[in-house]
Amino acid sequence: MNLHEYQGKSILKSYGVAIPMGIVAVSPEAAVEAAKEIQKKSGSNKWAVKAQIHAGGRGKGGGVKIAKSLDEVREYADAILGMMLVTPQTKKEGKLVRKIIIEQNIYYPGPENVEEYYMSILLNRDLGRNMVMYSPRGGMNIEEVAEETPEEIFHEIIDPGVGITGFQCRRIAFNLELTGVAFKQMVKFVDALYKAYIGSDSSMFEINPVIKAADGMVFAADAKVVVDNNALYRHKDIAVMRDITEEDPTEVEASRYDLNFVKLDGNVACMVNGAGLAMATMDMIKMSGGNPANFLDVGGTADAKRVEEAFRIILKDEAVEAILVNIFGGIVRCDRVAQGIVDAYNNIGNINVPIIVRLQGTNAEEGKELIDKSGLKVHSAIQLEEAAKLVNTVLS
Repeated sequence: MNLHEYQGKSILKSYGVAIPMGIVAVSPEAAVEAAKEIQKKSGSNKWAVKAQIHAGGRGKGGGVKIAKSLDEVREYADAILGMMLVTPQTKKEGKLVRKIIIEQNIYYPGPENVEEYYMSILLNRDLGRNMVMYSPRGGMNIEEVAEETPEEIFHEIIDPGVGITGFQCRRIAFNLELTGVAFKQMVKFVDALYKAYIGSDSSMFEINPVIKAADGMVFAADAKVVVDNNALYRHKDIAVMRDITEEDPTEVEASRYDLNFVKLDGNVACMVNGAGLAMATMDMIKMSGGNPANFLDVGGTADAKRVEEAFRIILKDEAVEAILVNIFGGIVRCDRVAQGIVDAYNNIGNINVPIIVRLQGTNAEEGKELIDKSGLKVHSAIQLEEAAKLVNTVLS
């Protein structure tokens, strides 16, 4: 689950990670009041006005501004709120900005006195261990650093049985060429950041930039936090932070029925049980000349009702020209899936796209019999390759 910057920072703060003072606003008037409150408490006479959307690169898209007066706070808030913000990580139409955050200035006394670093924590899947990835060259162009000067990207692999050690925190600070107060602050920062990552059951932290201020203090100037959905039952306080307005409406609807659904840009919809089989099915569609329109795993406990709802969600995509159902009956029974297909046809009506069904495993024969006796115009296949070729045939 993706979090907004202000939400991610609230988690960091609860674990002792230093963040700038910030207040969320949903109107220009509220933004000005927030700036006044921050000025009163921190003495800051400059403020960052930052759009809150689930995408990076906001600065490049005009979603981050530095205000030098309360009038500028109002001006920038009015311009950013309600805008369709386009960044390298959004679709071409961009995302609607509904909230902003007003933050104290941490680039004191000026930008020339501040250093920016990059830091993230994520799972290194090759090693099966968490990793701190960092660079002395943070900021908006970190992707170029990774491509052009990869030697400036450092990695620290964490032993899961020990956690991050003081030695590793010091090595990170050393590689960032810090000394004195800044060195000590960075050691403290990294240790707290890793504890926040583990404590919140997150799958990724990205802090870009990490700021070293003129006085040596270290702050998380930004925060991209992704929490593991499978751990949300342990974090009710984080679960309520979900902002469904930032998510694809179809994916939100699918989640209500415990369907693992991701919308793609192709023309062949998939309905599969099991993530691995779904990936293989998508590969076969691609190899046969089609393009997957979605990833859809109905799960190992799919019943007729869930299959019907899956069909309803698939058919909302006007780009879909064919549907491939690929079910291996292990835990799930093929006859239940077949009944769901029949029910979907009868209840939804006017299904004008061809459906290719491959059923193998538990009660596969019973499932095939259900479909055959239903009178539906469904193409049957036994092998996955055969099913994928049928998709190509019906699209031709």
